[in-house]
Amino acid sequence: MTATGETDLLGAARGGDSGAFDALVAPLRPGLLLHCYRMLASSHDAEDAVQETLIRAWKSLDRFEGRSALRTWLFTVATNVCLREIERRGRRLRPVDLSPAGDPALGVGPPLTETVWLGPLPGAGLVWESSPVDAVYEQKESVELAFVAALQHLPALQRAVLVMRDVLAMPAAEVAVALDTSVAAANSALQRARVTMRERLPDRSQQRVLRDLGDEHVRASVAAFVAAWERADVGAVVALLADDVVMAMPPFGEWYAGRAAVADFIAAYPLRPGRRWSCRVTTANGQPAVEKYVWDEEVGAFLAHSVSVLSFAADGRILGFDAFLDPALMS
Repeated sequence: MTATGETDLLGAARGGDSGAFDALVAPLRPGLLLHCYRMLASSHDAEDAVQETLIRAWKSLDRFEGRSALRTWLFTVATNVCLREIERRGRRLRPVDLSPAGDPALGVGPPLTETVWLGPLPGAGLVWESSPVDAVYEQKESVELAFVAALQHLPALQRAVLVMRDVLAMPAAEVAVALDTSVAAANSALQRARVTMRERLPDRSQQRVLRDLGDEHVRASVAAFVAAWERADVGAVVALLADDVVMAMPPFGEWYAGRAAVADFIAAYPLRPGRRWSCRVTTANGQPAVEKYVWDEEVGAFLAHSVSVLSFAADGRILGFDAFLDPALMS
């Protein structure tokens, strides 16, 4: 959109033309969704936050004076919407945050439906922005499961400052204004946040690992995983896993560490005799993922079951196996 076109749309929107406002914000909507997901760690909450952001922006458009870019103003509104949601709901958790690794022999307890779980970001329909030149993290890198999980360990202000500075590459002065704080306080929060992120993030991002492995290798590994799962071949699934693989499946609190434990669990539960599966390769959080459908004898059809987001080790084996049991995530 040209500067003249944006100015004309902005003028029309200020005059009450909702169509002009929609056209004005449409190019910014994908980035707003990614931003709200980083802050909230839930695709459902992120969608709601974007809707609230646009409603608030529409209602207060007459107060937008144009001293900053429209994009900056909208991201400021979105950040504050997310901060209020974080204050209301708290941080989102993963099973690994709640207890030590489980023993498959002890079985699985009831789902923890009152826990506020970290959720995946389905890749269907996502539009990736190019990262600002001076951003610390790339767009896909900044929605990886490990990155979003690490963000959840930051206090809300630190989380907002880190995302605005290191992902959106906003100047410190603009971030301070957006968060109603001083530049010194924002910079201090950023330094503390960076320390926490360094402690919690792996040495190499999934994007770097996937690039090093190459698309052909990753596709072949995912295809082998799908084929093994659909034929309920526990040995073939386990052969694809790293020795220190971690498997989690919210809303269940149990999680399992190591090939032996994961092998015992999948043999006793999802791949036990008599269960039938159909899978579809997809993406989530910028990573390979698999939608799983389980056969229901009464209905006579495969029903949506879960989305498994896969993380890879440098040697090409599966290191992380996060199965999110929420059919609403299925495309």
